[in-house]
Amino acid sequence: MEMNTEDYLKKSLLETQERVRDFKNYSERIEDDEIRNFFKEYAISEGKQANKLQKLLESVQN
Repeated sequence: MEMNTEDYLKKSLLETQERVRDFKNYSERIEDDEIRNFFKEYAISEGKQANKLQKLLESVQN
């Protein structure tokens, strides 16, 4: 089965949301302040990308 634009956006959104959860979880479990902050900032960055993907997906679905 061939994927279309909506499929690619859905797949990318899901993967990005999973990374957000992972990085947030890492930031809560790591004791080193520098590394904890790195993962916290990474989760925020990925969250912004997930938000963009969600908006793109919504525009394709309308």
